[in-house]
Amino acid sequence: MHRFTGKVAIVTGAAQGIGAATARRLAGEGAAVAVVDLTAERAQGTVDEITAEGGAARAYGCDVADQEAVAATFAQAVEDLGGLHILVNNAGITRDNLLFKMPKSDWDTVLSVNLTSAFNCSQAAQRYLVKQNYGKIVSLSSRSALGNRGQANYAAAKAGIQGLTATLAIELGRYNINVNAVAPGYVATAMTAATAERVGATPERHQELAAERTPLGRVGQPEEIASVVAFLASDDASYVSGQTLYVNGGGR
Repeated sequence: MHRFTGKVAIVTGAAQGIGAATARRLAGEGAAVAVVDLTAERAQGTVDEITAEGGAARAYGCDVADQEAVAATFAQAVEDLGGLHILVNNAGITRDNLLFKMPKSDWDTVLSVNLTSAFNCSQAAQRYLVKQNYGKIVSLSSRSALGNRGQANYAAAKAGIQGLTATLAIELGRYNINVNAVAPGYVATAMTAATAERVGATPERHQELAAERTPLGRVGQPEEIASVVAFLASDDASYVSGQTLYVNGGGR
């Protein structure tokens, strides 16, 4: 299946985890992928994986919380790869703490990297998508948007992604641009491993406990989220817009 032949995609936060899996999935289906992370060196590993499989990708370093840096990086990627059709807003971090102990700086940083970056990248991308009257924007939300102890900042940012998604779908729909979000539950990534360490558990034990609370009886894998992102980025989802799809094994 080559749903993305002739398409160019930008994936942020693509050095590891869900972002890397998404970049690989899109490239595997024919897209040329701009692999974006904080530094090009961090992104290069994903590019190497893609090119080893015969795909097309280039690495870009960009602080996606910096609006000017985003505009410059997108312009360069469009020039290098010949266009832009798909944007995946995946960049994200955690700075977990209970409300009474959370520094304001951790609130600001998480909102900036997880939410403001999606605004910056979507605003930059729409300049190209509107002109061609075609485009797909998929942003990563989270089950934490419904509330999660110790994650006031992250939960607020991921809930904001859902509001941003619904609004952009309204504004950009007339230009044949679909805007959707994916909200994963527990996925085995470096980020959830760091959460496990924060609460004094091993990643393996943390995953076991999460699996016990999940109807499917296991945690998710990055590739399973990437497959849903790819669906929403494809023309198979041509009449889907403004939606947040929870991918959490049936959990609540």
